Amino acid sequence: MALTATEHAAGKTLVTGVIGADTHIVGNRILSLALEDAGFKVVSLGAITPAEDFVKAAIETAADAILVSSLYGQGELDCRGFRELCIEAGLEGILLYVGGNLVVGKHSWEMVEKIFLDMGFDRAFPPGIRTDDVIGMLNADFEARAEGRRIAES
Repeated sequence: MALTATEHAAGKTLVTGVIGADTHIVGNRILSLALEDAGFKVVSLGAITPAEDFVKAAIETAADAILVSSLYGQGELDCRGFRELCIEAGLEGILLYVGGNLVVGKHSWEMVEKIFLDMGFDRAFPPGIRTDDVIGMLNADFEARAEGRRIAES
């Protein structure tokens, strides 16, 4: 019997925040509220959050995933080494998502996504992604993990 979205979310803790010197918090707040409504426990770090603070919060809360937001275009710089920080802290298996306006300049989404997947993020989302889509992907990825796979097939 398939689990409902709320059943997937039950007991799952997510750390959210806006990385680096970025102060654009509205989208991250909307996402956090939607995640809470979907049944996730959300630890919201707010804006201007160093990468190390995401990792510390994930350790302190035994988080199942970290969702990083960046809207000022410097995500590529701010997220470098993020997976390595997680590994060094003993969080090698944590689910990592990143989304927003992640790079400066005009680039195809496929290229931007590849940059972040190559950095070790499990998923990268473009600007304007719908909260329902993120929640659906989280539930699919948590289900995949329960079945022994890293992430669900897209």
